[in-house]
Amino acid sequence: MIDSLENPNSSAIFYEDRLVYACLSDYPLTKGHSLVVWKKPVTDLHLLSPKDFEYLMGIVDKTRNALMKVLKVEKVYLMYMDEVKHVHWHLIPRYNKFGFNLLKHNPKKLKSYKLAGDLR
Repeated sequence: MIDSLENPNSSAIFYEDRLVYACLSDYPLTKGHSLVVWKKPVTDLHLLSPKDFEYLMGIVDKTRNALMKVLKVEKVYLMYMDEVKHVHWHLIPRYNKFGFNLLKHNPKKLKSYKLAGDLR
């Protein structure tokens, strides 16, 4: 159960420009679990130029703020994992689970992308 980074569901995308896109996760850990994905094939964060890294993190920050506002949560966890060898961040809204307990969920396929419209 892995999100498709190269061919995301267009209904899931709520932000896109020439360098990045932000979308809802296909297999969310919590409601609103989103990804911010670098479009070009870059295998690890350290390979981005400082300018590109700063740009990416600016979009991550804006996405986090949008999630907090729309979902009315106080915390959104940022998680970077590079198992798929493609630079992307997971943004996971925190509701009533703390720390690593959040990762114990068994994610199921997202059925509705309505939230993407709210986040646009």
